Amino acid sequence: MTQGNERRRKILALLEGTSEPINATRIGEMLSVTRQIIVADIALLRASGTKIRALHRGYVLDKSGEGVKRVVMCKHDFDGTRDEFYAAVDNGATVLDVRVEHPIYNTLCAELNISSRYDADKFIERSKANGAKQLSTLTDGVHIHTIVAKDEEALDRVTDRLRELGILVDNT
Repeated sequence: MTQGNERRRKILALLEGTSEPINATRIGEMLSVTRQIIVADIALLRASGTKIRALHRGYVLDKSGEGVKRVVMCKHDFDGTRDEFYAAVDNGATVLDVRVEHPIYNTLCAELNISSRYDADKFIERSKANGAKQLSTLTDGVHIHTIVAKDEEALDRVTDRLRELGILVDNT
């Protein structure tokens, strides 16, 4: 096995071992190579069919193809964010993204990949620490999530819980 192939195998092992994004600089430090080599390795892995997502905080394996997906529309203020994420992850789902339909910019979307209470808490902490506004502030709290779970029953539990919390916007 060549040095490059061995390094790419290690990159995959690192990504498989975590749900948190790892940036190229950190991977490079762990494998004693430059960030540029890691970026090139990621490109080669993607070209060979490995589903790796590039997020603003680093790379993660794309597991969005696993399970069934549902799109839900929600409405809440910043304080409802934790409840919304917990409703999903406590019922076995992952919140893949958030989208808003803006009257000027059309669809604005950001990847989230919230799959645990830890992920949810970290998202809230980063938002508070940076004073960052959520996309939903552009649309009076209304936003759309794609959620994925292993089966329809889990997705039903999520939507039922969001409805109980008064967060789900029913299309009825």
